[in-house]
Amino acid sequence: MLISYKYRAYPDAITETRLNTALDTCRWLYNKLLEECTTAREHGLTPTMRGSQARIVTLKEENPFLKGVYSKVLQMVNYTLWSNIAALSQTKKRNRKIGKLRFKSACRYRTLNYNQSGFKIDREQSTITFSKIGALPFSMHRPYAGTVKGVLITHSGDRWYVIVQAEQEVSKPKREGRSVGIDVGLNSFAVDSDGAVIENPRFHEHSLKKIKKLQQSITRKKRFSQNWKKAKSNLEKVYDHITNQKRDFLHKLSRQYVDTYATICVEDLNIKYLKEKGKSRGLRRSIHDASWGRFYSYLAYKAESAGTNFIQIDPRDTTQMCSNCGSIVKKSLSERVHECPYCGFVADRDYNAAVNIHRVGMEQPFEPVETMPLHHISVVQVLSMKQEAPPFRAG
Repeated sequence: MLISYKYRAYPDAITETRLNTALDTCRWLYNKLLEECTTAREHGLTPTMRGSQARIVTLKEENPFLKGVYSKVLQMVNYTLWSNIAALSQTKKRNRKIGKLRFKSACRYRTLNYNQSGFKIDREQSTITFSKIGALPFSMHRPYAGTVKGVLITHSGDRWYVIVQAEQEVSKPKREGRSVGIDVGLNSFAVDSDGAVIENPRFHEHSLKKIKKLQQSITRKKRFSQNWKKAKSNLEKVYDHITNQKRDFLHKLSRQYVDTYATICVEDLNIKYLKEKGKSRGLRRSIHDASWGRFYSYLAYKAESAGTNFIQIDPRDTTQMCSNCGSIVKKSLSERVHECPYCGFVADRDYNAAVNIHRVGMEQPFEPVETMPLHHISVVQVLSMKQEAPPFRAG
């Protein structure tokens, strides 16, 4: 299992200049390879990843400044380009109207990828020495574990980060104990089969006024002027703050579930499809802001390292089915209460779905469902959770 550890880095003025130069060089190479691939297709040729990889060798001879960047980093530029081409191709296969890949501007190329070689980590001094760059101090606020497979250097605004990718062996036996089903949503972020209702934090929505105000400020300023750059930097800081809030919330919530339960059942949602089929821009934005995919990702890797069973089930009819008798009870998205006309069972719509998810995941037969009062957990309660905190509900 590959785990990423992100640390704040503190380059000096000389090192920062080298990093910016390396980023500009990689961006130039990305755009050059993309341009040549596009030109080849226009002339009826089929470019290949291997062909553009070989092209880097000749470009280094024609453009000596490319030799100022470690060769493996240049290879990863080509890998990134072809990953983007493959992703674009898959999107088109889903019949989505989409244009061509765009060239990278200076503000859109932010990462140097040292994959497998070209770096040396000094744990005692908390520095990483990169080929063609030099020593880069960083704050190791927590130690990484496992075999380091690569290191990424990235920046956001005026901050630099290093991301250490370490491979870890998972040998923990599967745990035995309590199990739970989790249904994610928009009214509440999640409702589980034990009756816990997690408040939706809506971090982006709460910062929307500030974002709009900063965006208006940027449009009123002369492009690439110092005031424009300053306003742009302030907007990036707001987005970074939202991302950090969201990650903190999702990490703590997923950790609490993994530490509390031996088996976790969730729906295998096609989140990209839900975004594409969203009836309004606001609904699509709300789905994006909820970050269900990231939550599932955190649950999955934490569960694997802790020996917790993580089960994803087919989401079909989990909401429409009565968890008490199994009858299909059709209801629109606006109906928030499940009322079964066949057995008389009445429950919160999301709680009914969570019970169904748990039952299907654990392969249990239909049986009478205990009606219980739902207990609400606020965002503040989640953010105040620690690893040693008590579980959501006493078992």
